[in-house]
Amino acid sequence: MPGFEIFGDEERKEVQDVLDTGVLFRYGFDQARKGRWKAKAFEADLSKLTGAQYCHLCSSGTAALSIALAACGVGAGDEVIVPPFTFVATIEAVLGAGAVPVFAEIDETLCLNPDAVNAVITPRTKAVLPVHMCGSMASIDEIKALCEQKQLVLIEDACQAIGGSLNGKALGTFGQMGCFSFDPVKTITCGEGGAVVTDDKELYTIAEGYADHGHDHTGSDRGLEGHPILGTNFRISELNAAVGLAQLRKIDYILKKQRAHKKAIKDAMLQFSEISFRRIPDEKGDTATFLSFFLPEEEHARKLAGELAGAGVDSCFYWYDNNWHYIRQWDHLKRLSSAAKLPARLFEHCPNYENMELLQSDKIIGRTISMLIKLSWTKEGLSQRIEKLVEVISKMNL
Repeated sequence: MPGFEIFGDEERKEVQDVLDTGVLFRYGFDQARKGRWKAKAFEADLSKLTGAQYCHLCSSGTAALSIALAACGVGAGDEVIVPPFTFVATIEAVLGAGAVPVFAEIDETLCLNPDAVNAVITPRTKAVLPVHMCGSMASIDEIKALCEQKQLVLIEDACQAIGGSLNGKALGTFGQMGCFSFDPVKTITCGEGGAVVTDDKELYTIAEGYADHGHDHTGSDRGLEGHPILGTNFRISELNAAVGLAQLRKIDYILKKQRAHKKAIKDAMLQFSEISFRRIPDEKGDTATFLSFFLPEEEHARKLAGELAGAGVDSCFYWYDNNWHYIRQWDHLKRLSSAAKLPARLFEHCPNYENMELLQSDKIIGRTISMLIKLSWTKEGLSQRIEKLVEVISKMNL
């Protein structure tokens, strides 16, 4: 991870195919494009990979979340249960839908704790939005069972977990809809891109229309298409789709390489009894984009993160101080600071995020370091990294 580490002739060929036609728009211009439909091809390949019946490609992971929320009927005043450890886009999409984010604690999967989700359900709860963080899975089977029991919508944010699975079922396919991201630092990248998947034809139809100003995409003349619903513009271009198509066809190679690199590093760290590792419900389904581990106390994690950086062991993230991925630093969210008044401010049941406490999540994230697993490491480079890592941890005297 990320996919840009292995850009090559495959991506260049797909992009050149688009440039040769002169058609960068994903719809129409049938004769000019000479049968080349990169977005459609990407959608077909992603459906095959995930086993989902329907897929719609869009402009970003954030767009995918917004599309899924709209298609599933999540809107003004609805409560959506979310984790405090995610990329902030998850929360932005909920607020953008006019809904109210309700935070529940995570557990040592680094994802939503099913018991904590159950504890914050109210009569206003419409949906649960678990995030499969850092390439591995939430206890999504338990969360799915809870949503079915409570008759709640389940939308999966699998933006960081393409290719992941639980007991052979692809992440993103447990709920009504699943969302993926293909931004510059994802496992595969379009530069900018995202996708929603579903097995529900009605949800798919709403999603593809909503993402394109409500177009119903029937007939052969775009100007004569109907518009049964209002929508917005979350379209992807054929150029972005072309890059992603080539990347998606490398997914097996990417996952194999990541898993091998992660195993080598983790095996070397097993000698340190004071270090424990993230709980992964299904190790075989882990995409291995990160190796996440726990130190005994927050002070140890903070110190080790600094020591690793100083020793040149890069891409080791201490999320507790991170600006974008953990709620502790989201002052703009806590104040609901925005360019214009947010709908959530109009509802009396909107929480006071400034006074919110998530003690269990703080304790977990405060002790967590996540190491990015790169594709570009050579055998020699990986060995040197492991040697430095072991040396630094040994000096910590945990």
